[in-house]
Amino acid sequence: MTFPPGGEAGDGEQAAPRGKKAAHRAAWALGVGAAVVAAGVTAVVAGVPSASAARPAGRSAAASAKSGGEAEASGTATGVRAVATGTRVREGICTAPAEHKALAAKLSADIQAALSGRTGHQAVTVYDTVTEVSCYSGQSRHFDSASIVKAIILGALLRWHHETGTPLSSWENSEATLMITQSDNDAATALWDEVGMTRLQQFLDLAKMNETELGQDGYWGLTQVTAHDEMLLLELLTLPNSVLTDSERSYELGLMSQVISGQRWGTPAGAPSTVTVHVKNGWLPDDDGWHINSIGAFTGKGKNYLIAVLTDDSPTEQYGIDTVQHVAEAVHRDLNDAALLAGADGG
Repeated sequence: MTFPPGGEAGDGEQAAPRGKKAAHRAAWALGVGAAVVAAGVTAVVAGVPSASAARPAGRSAAASAKSGGEAEASGTATGVRAVATGTRVREGICTAPAEHKALAAKLSADIQAALSGRTGHQAVTVYDTVTEVSCYSGQSRHFDSASIVKAIILGALLRWHHETGTPLSSWENSEATLMITQSDNDAATALWDEVGMTRLQQFLDLAKMNETELGQDGYWGLTQVTAHDEMLLLELLTLPNSVLTDSERSYELGLMSQVISGQRWGTPAGAPSTVTVHVKNGWLPDDDGWHINSIGAFTGKGKNYLIAVLTDDSPTEQYGIDTVQHVAEAVHRDLNDAALLAGADGG
């Protein structure tokens, strides 16, 4: 791959220009900002468009994934909507109505087994809107978004048109399609600039995604996200709400269901053929390894469940993808196990 002058990136992602590396690293050390470095990276995912030159951006030290923020397994499931009144039980990292105690226990054990021994950091949130089982691990830890922020950009664009009562222009529709289905960087930058930081933040506020910090100076790939907030976004796209209309939600989910084959890895791994897959992935290298993120919604045939897996510091891109997919395979298997879904333990 040939990179633009002064910039280098993994496919579909942003990276800091070479000349910015030292300055950004020094700023990060001072708690002022940070830059992602992607030196010498070659194309690694088939079917992904060439990356565009990136602009620098910072992130607060408080939001940095390196600053900690690991969430304990116990406590309230802040990463998912408060579902159903009545008795809920906790099984490890999952909670559920009493009749789905066995499902919660199996999901908890299998997700933790999938993460056991994996290098780097991971965060997982799962919510099955049908059984009302939810799982969460490390849900408030911050990660560089990479391209999963493009789902936020589109949500903010749709909300803006919602407020003005106007349809997307043909240009916006074309850019949105490229941004989501091909993870096109130029399209993301164009829409990020068009929507603007104020409207982007307004969308986050409406969605109650209070843990998300937008990347600065146009560096959208360094937006700081959490599995908690990514689950709120998936809920916003799949469940009726006052932020986006049914048609707006259907539009974004429709694009996420049309992602090109080379980018349908991650949370779709292990999904049964009976569900419709809606996915957005992100992948980005820096000095400490790879950031691999995947968010997915799986709908149809009586199903509606959501998975968000965020990772960083993986030694290779494939290692990070494997981590995500180990979790996804376990979730798909358990949420499609007839015996578990029947509440075989009797509560």
